[in-house]
Amino acid sequence: MFKKYNVIVVGAGHAGCEAAAAAANLGSSVLLITMNMGTIAQMSCNPAMGGVAKGQIVREVDALGGYSGIITDKTSIQFRMLNQSKGPAMWSPRAQSDRMRFAEEWRLALEATLNVDFWQDTVTSLLVKGNTVCGVRTSIGIEIEADAVVLTNGTFLNGVIHIGEKRFGGGRTGEKAATGLTEQLVELGFEAGRMKTGTPPRVDGRSLNYSQMEEQWGDPVRGKFSFTDVPMIEEQRCCWITYTNTDVHETLKEGFEKSPMFTGRIKGLGPRYCPSIEDKINRFAERDRHQIFVEPEGLNTVEIYVNGFSTSLPEDVQYKALTKIPGFENAKMFRPGYAIEYDFFPPTQLSLTLETKQISNLYFAGQINGTTGYEEAASQGFIAGINAHQKINDKHELILKRSESYIGVLIDDLVTKGTEEPYRMFTSRAEHRLLLRQDNADIRLSPIGHELGLINDERLEKVNQKVKNSDDIVAYTKSKSIDPSTVNGLLEELGTSALTQSNKLFNLLSRPQVTFEDLKKADAPLAELLSAYDKETIEQAEIKIKYESYFIKEMEIVDKMKKMEDREINPNFDYHTLVSLSKEAREKLMRIKPRTLGQASRISGVSPSDISVLMVHVSR
Repeated sequence: MFKKYNVIVVGAGHAGCEAAAAAANLGSSVLLITMNMGTIAQMSCNPAMGGVAKGQIVREVDALGGYSGIITDKTSIQFRMLNQSKGPAMWSPRAQSDRMRFAEEWRLALEATLNVDFWQDTVTSLLVKGNTVCGVRTSIGIEIEADAVVLTNGTFLNGVIHIGEKRFGGGRTGEKAATGLTEQLVELGFEAGRMKTGTPPRVDGRSLNYSQMEEQWGDPVRGKFSFTDVPMIEEQRCCWITYTNTDVHETLKEGFEKSPMFTGRIKGLGPRYCPSIEDKINRFAERDRHQIFVEPEGLNTVEIYVNGFSTSLPEDVQYKALTKIPGFENAKMFRPGYAIEYDFFPPTQLSLTLETKQISNLYFAGQINGTTGYEEAASQGFIAGINAHQKINDKHELILKRSESYIGVLIDDLVTKGTEEPYRMFTSRAEHRLLLRQDNADIRLSPIGHELGLINDERLEKVNQKVKNSDDIVAYTKSKSIDPSTVNGLLEELGTSALTQSNKLFNLLSRPQVTFEDLKKADAPLAELLSAYDKETIEQAEIKIKYESYFIKEMEIVDKMKKMEDREINPNFDYHTLVSLSKEAREKLMRIKPRTLGQASRISGVSPSDISVLMVHVSR
């Protein structure tokens, strides 16, 4: 019934969809297996993509040739660039999506992707010969062969849903859990653990009083994620902000004795940076209110996502507390919030390609690796799909460095350091974040996507032209001087010191108070020059000018670290033979088996003196 596939992808969430698309676009025959064809790319939690650091990841996936940015732009109903009051390293795009259209567009994109087949079923075990995966077995007893398998099981592995004292199996509300795989993987020598996440109640938007809330509109000039020209929904939607209060908190406390989190029924660790409302009240007892974001689920639905009110308390307590939030007095609940516990596999059991160390040609991506968030999952799926294809075709693997992408930071953190709680990406995790901005993701990564075959010549040429154009603008500012009499009035208005003699435009633009928009008013030739370029190119040039000295220093640091990153270590080396290493270092190095000296230096428990010993060994 089934042919042998090059790659089987198990699970059709954000990780699975990107994995299937990437492997198929590279030329592999792909079978995407999902428990429900109606929930492909389901936005299980909030109907949004991007955010702080997460937006950078979506742009990186797009720059490499993935689909997440394109799908987001096609279904976006509000766009905001976060952190614009800070420096460009912190700017992060975020889009509110139409949940139903997002899933629909992903399915249509996959159906339009040659080499992708679909099968609705549950994978209960892997087919393994020796130490190599060779296919899967499903719940109806079908065995399907493959050269490689990518597991993207999300929250479905032995998933358990908690609502108050109620407890039942499920991978998502209304969907059954997946069993069998964890048990087999543990038998094969994998270490497994439990994690927890949660979701808030959904309510009927017609029952809310928005006059009691603060409006939150998107940016006046709408941005986008994809570097391609994607048709976007013209209409944007408003979101709102309201707050909990002491009455809400006291009502929620009435259900604490039935909370699965506080009674110990939930064993898995939840996300530190996206706590439930009961956890917020408990941890931040001194605060008398917490922010609630009221977010529409789409253009043509009245369903509202109550962001900031994630909970696993009894449904009657949830409802009673909700009605005490300003604007929610007459709220009608569509479905209660709940917590879900699920199995994950500590990611230190993976190589940097996301292939497992125990079983060849088996890849893990997404929440199975202990991460949280659509964006983190999508990027892992994308990399796993690429590397599965590359390996079975004897092509070079794709490992992104920490100095060239947030995706590289994410995977290096997971594989090298592991995680004991749901991992979420932040700008603070990237030591080179000034170089890893959302605005230059195409410049950093499109050449890699082109080399792989996921970015066409025309798109790469567009990137190259953007670089040339921004460099031309920078060169102009370094060559063109401006007279004090022309610009001093403007400088006074901007609150910066006047010129005493002619100065280069470059030097003026290096001042934080001065922008191209300002100087265009004082310098007609500059205004004429800039009229020939688009907004992205001009922004790129301005960032280069303002941060040139910082970029130079950052690149010097990267170059120093590159020496360590380029020092490869034999993956089969027995660290126990190096008695000069500390006992902890020997144990950690044997478990992680770092590829390079740089990766070894980031392992917790490996000291600088241990690295010195390793450096001597590698030099020999």
